[in-house]
Amino acid sequence: MIKDIKVVILAGGFGTRLSEFTRTIPKPMVKVRGKPIILHIINHYRKYGCKHFIIASGYRGKIIKNFFKNKNKKFKVDVIETGLKTMTGGRIKRLKSILRNQTFLLTYGDGLSDVNIKKLIQFHKKNKNIATLTAVRPPARFGAIRLNGTKVRYFREKSSLDEGWINGGFFVFEPEVFNFIRGDSTYLEREPLEKISKKKLLGAFKHKGFWQCMDTKRDKVILENSIKQKKYRV
Repeated sequence: MIKDIKVVILAGGFGTRLSEFTRTIPKPMVKVRGKPIILHIINHYRKYGCKHFIIASGYRGKIIKNFFKNKNKKFKVDVIETGLKTMTGGRIKRLKSILRNQTFLLTYGDGLSDVNIKKLIQFHKKNKNIATLTAVRPPARFGAIRLNGTKVRYFREKSSLDEGWINGGFFVFEPEVFNFIRGDSTYLEREPLEKISKKKLLGAFKHKGFWQCMDTKRDKVILENSIKQKKYRV
């Protein structure tokens, strides 16, 4: 059952591209429409019955720990210190003793989506993958043109359809993923997922609905407006 599946949120990075806000707080604690983005993420998973969240912290992790310690909540949050400079794969590896022998969910602490978690898990199980990521089309930033010499052969105003699919987070993992992660210096998105992909055991759940990361101040403004305009419902 979904309520028994643990949700891991990676929340240990320095958030340097959002330094206007992250000099004093970790990026997952940056507020979007009055609430830390990590709380929006948790609330999305809670809609599908998830009740146990494990936050892999690092940079200014005590702020996250204190925030949830003081919350009167109907769900369980464990904030686990996973090192200041540990990479994404390494943070997961440090949670092995907690997650061993069970399917688990994982996402980044700086992105929101209305992806259907129930359908994501069903897709993962049906295809018998070691790992499944949510594939999204990034919001387009520029118009698309194609050239023939010095003439524009094709012109279209910016559209997400012009962009390829990218990794949008919102993963499902089997415990076998730990076999592909060496240690603290391992990036999840490099060797582990590349090797799982070569074994044809990395699934891509295509999500065509809302998705937006918060890498920069501009992204934060987009998120704020998306919630205000009800493109993403909190």
